[in-house]
Amino acid sequence: MSGTNISSPLTLPCGAVLKNRFAKGAMTEGLADARNQATERHARLYGRWADGGSGMLLTGNVQVDGRYLERPGNVVIEGPQSNEQLSALAAFAKAGTRNNTHLWMQLSHAGRQTPAAVTSEPVAPSAIEVKMPGGQFGKPRALTVEEIKDIIERFAFAAGVAKDTGFTGVQVHAAHGYLISEFLNPLVNQRIDEWGGSLENRARLLMETVKAVRDKVGAEFPISVKLNSSDFQKGGFSHSDSIKVASWLDEAGLDLLEVSGGNYEQPVMMDTEGFEPVYEEKVRSSTRKREAYFLEYAADMAKAVKNTPLMVTGGFRTVEGMNEALESNDADVIGIARPLCVESDLPQQMMDGKVTEAKKWEKTFRLGPTRILGPNSPIDLFRGLNAWGAQGWYCLQLIRMGDGQDPDTGMSTFKALRRYMGNEQKAAKAMNAARAA
Repeated sequence: MSGTNISSPLTLPCGAVLKNRFAKGAMTEGLADARNQATERHARLYGRWADGGSGMLLTGNVQVDGRYLERPGNVVIEGPQSNEQLSALAAFAKAGTRNNTHLWMQLSHAGRQTPAAVTSEPVAPSAIEVKMPGGQFGKPRALTVEEIKDIIERFAFAAGVAKDTGFTGVQVHAAHGYLISEFLNPLVNQRIDEWGGSLENRARLLMETVKAVRDKVGAEFPISVKLNSSDFQKGGFSHSDSIKVASWLDEAGLDLLEVSGGNYEQPVMMDTEGFEPVYEEKVRSSTRKREAYFLEYAADMAKAVKNTPLMVTGGFRTVEGMNEALESNDADVIGIARPLCVESDLPQQMMDGKVTEAKKWEKTFRLGPTRILGPNSPIDLFRGLNAWGAQGWYCLQLIRMGDGQDPDTGMSTFKALRRYMGNEQKAAKAMNAARAA
């Protein structure tokens, strides 16, 4: 037992110090303007979170290619940046780093999970579309080798902009079914060149991206990776694959590895109450007992890495559970995401002993049944509705904070889902109009 607790500082391999073990997990904000630039709403929101006591804040998806977004309201960094954009990013960073807080920019490429409202033809390792109903995503085309190399350069460029504008670290998003995660997944990556086939080849995009980012930002600037512990799909990126990739990242000199899991087809990362994923490896009963969804997987990874601290996000709600994870060395950083959409100062309250458990708002979300009766059950529809309803509810709360308002905890899940979808349609229309102008 290490004696480490939530208030303990952490020195990263690069020498940077996090003042405590709390990190605000990455959550999509949807606060960019129609040109996908940062706004004062980002500064207002992240300033509020910085004042709330977290040692480190992770931004939501900042995209490296404006053609392929996770949603219309993403910030995009590509090509020469206007003075207006650089100023907005600097204001964002200044607010998010006050109170001796680290602010790391999460860099991403949405790949085939780019919504149809953004593009009708997304890109992926291979031309395999997302298996979800409703035509939300177009059939992707396979990337060329030249495009893959360009994507690596885009990640490095965006990391350089992050550093230059005052962000104190970056995270490469290689989880949740976005592009780098797709390359790792053999169900999606069916290439027969050096970017597909063996695990080493499927991990090449990730490893080359981390190397390019490190070359760009230098040895003393924190670099993190968000990696799936598993895709939770039979035949997909497995837990054993993940452990091997984690060991390679450790050898490459990573500063923090965040352990997560799932993708849009298997959304275990969305915290859907009652959702039991179907896959061939472990069952979540033990991790439920220990509170955090991915902690058991992180414990396995901890045995494979020598120098890289591990961050676990998803499910943590009690100080007792957090401290137990830290004391057992299964995690070095505790990621908190959705609870901070309601209580932005929850980390400080917990460290001060005023609160011992975060409220489980997700227990109140229900648009229909959640228990899956079989692999082709119609109740799968309600699983998706519940997940996206919760997503909408939390997202609207952080938007309210970005607008200088307090969260509205009385908002119904149905109302949140309807308003969230309406906001997305409005943002997509404004973005496409700006692109056409």
